[in-house]
Amino acid sequence: MGLAVVAYFFLFVAFGWSIWWSVAAGGAMNYMGTGALFLFLVSYYWTHQVIQNTVHVTTAGVVGTWWHVPEEASSCCSSAIKDSFIRATTYSFGSICFGSLLVALIQALRSLQHALRDNEDFNFLVCIVDCILGCMEAIIEYLNKWAYIYVGLYGYSYLEAGKNVITLFQNKGWSAIITDNLIDNVLLMMSVAIGLLTGLIGLLLAVLDNNLFAGIGIDDGGSVGFFVGFLVGYVLASILMSVVGSAVNTVIVCFAEAPAEFQQNHPQLSDEMRFAWTQAWPVECGSL
Repeated sequence: MGLAVVAYFFLFVAFGWSIWWSVAAGGAMNYMGTGALFLFLVSYYWTHQVIQNTVHVTTAGVVGTWWHVPEEASSCCSSAIKDSFIRATTYSFGSICFGSLLVALIQALRSLQHALRDNEDFNFLVCIVDCILGCMEAIIEYLNKWAYIYVGLYGYSYLEAGKNVITLFQNKGWSAIITDNLIDNVLLMMSVAIGLLTGLIGLLLAVLDNNLFAGIGIDDGGSVGFFVGFLVGYVLASILMSVVGSAVNTVIVCFAEAPAEFQQNHPQLSDEMRFAWTQAWPVECGSL
């Protein structure tokens, strides 16, 4: 429950930031033109990534405390939540911002690249660039997903955490297990579904008010309304979904690193997890 409170707090922060960003970006493009769009996209995606990864690191810290010292994470107001939140927003905040910026830059470039798809003269080149940027984004997001768990658990720097957690899975031979992890796909589908709903709301508002985006020189208000609605809805939903995804991924890391502590502190859950995992991955988990 305490993690849900943290997620909702950041959800309201993200919602306020989205409103302020929409107003500021629309007003600035009136005077600065679309050249400022890239910087505004970077600022929006970066803030979104920082908020989402702060929740990710906080969740990892709380789950780690529950794993090793369950009495300190037994309620929604336990010290584990406060301590993890403070570490995420102070000591580990630089690591969060650094990894978030890498993803934000690529996301902003991909957004601009999507706007060029209507230009038939550069269609082939745009497809190549989109493929390269998509691969880069997937690699960095994959690294971030596991690296920030070590940041939340042990306070490592971003690069050190990424190296250590990948080494852990390689030494355990669990590459197949983390590849088969489908929780992120399920949460992504839910975030996209919510984004589509809010996108339809944005489309409806643009259709009802034809002058909604006239101030920034955009004639096709419907597509812009859908894009803005989808972007805001997807971003806000992904922040809430990140709590579930972070908790599951942290359990995987802790199970790889400290299965004895899990058996000692949570014997029933440990037995159930060992049985399920040995059924799914008998080779990788045969030594559990």
